Amino acid sequence: MENPYVKQFPDLLNGKTIMYVHGFGSSGQSGTVTRLRTVFPNTKVVAPDLPIDPFEAMTLLKQLCDDEKPALILGTSMGGMYAEQLYGFDRICMNPALCIADTMQAHGMTGTQEFQNPRLDGVQQFYVDKALVKAYRTVSEQRFSGINEEERQRVFGLFGDKDEVVDTFDMFQEHYPNAIHFHGEHRMDDRSFMHSVMPVIRWIDDRQEGRQRPIIYIGVECLWDAYRKPTSSSQKTVRQLIENYQVYFVAPSPSSCPKDYADVVAWLSEYFDVMAWGHTVFTNQRHLLYGDYLIEKEATRDSMATRLEFGSDTFKTWEMVLDYFSLLGGQ
Repeated sequence: MENPYVKQFPDLLNGKTIMYVHGFGSSGQSGTVTRLRTVFPNTKVVAPDLPIDPFEAMTLLKQLCDDEKPALILGTSMGGMYAEQLYGFDRICMNPALCIADTMQAHGMTGTQEFQNPRLDGVQQFYVDKALVKAYRTVSEQRFSGINEEERQRVFGLFGDKDEVVDTFDMFQEHYPNAIHFHGEHRMDDRSFMHSVMPVIRWIDDRQEGRQRPIIYIGVECLWDAYRKPTSSSQKTVRQLIENYQVYFVAPSPSSCPKDYADVVAWLSEYFDVMAWGHTVFTNQRHLLYGDYLIEKEATRDSMATRLEFGSDTFKTWEMVLDYFSLLGGQ
């Protein structure tokens, strides 16, 4: 049966190398690795089985970085803790267990443990004692030790709003500005990966390639109905538009009522998730926005961008909007 979420993006990270760093008790044969190889068919995915000893794991990862020079490193949970310390590379830390020793003790990850995924060496079990927990604590306490201003911009942290295993958002945000909540749990499934991780991968690949995508501004009044619920197909349309365009959400300036600002940010975060992070503009002067397209309901002045009047006969539905941009082919 065809997966409704996963699709291929052969042009993203084309010819590059991704390194994936798995979580505690997992392996390089995890579902996330399979997902990466499916989504990026023209990308080399390096995903080692990490040694249980954290010092050995860090040594292996640093050697692989030297050998493979990955364009992007993704780390999940414990792997996010390791990835944060692999300075000099673009990185996405997904639900990073930055205090892994505390997480191990709090969730019974001591004693005899079963690997969650098969490993190349065939080993199925491992044992965690006090000495190993101490080693993990020592390694994790090296976090943030190599940060400079360049590093602060090269690392993204993604944190599931339903993660019941770790919560290191505040700690991460103290050191890195790119800390983002997404809708999901501790384990990354197909939906949360495609809706939350993929936009960030696009941003990183665009920056690496110096790629400038055409800009679409969307007025928030086009996205919600009279009950502040997303209009039909708006979420699906935006997810498809960001595959080829740089999309920004536009709302009225909240200068007269700061609560309006918080309400709009919360609404976009709820219904458009990571897509809206850092891509929301508050202004009462939409005609001054510099971009390619502006989707809004009512225009007060001529716009610098090509204007699409949402709700008109030509663009009555989001399906009609999507058809229009499909014909443009990303232009």
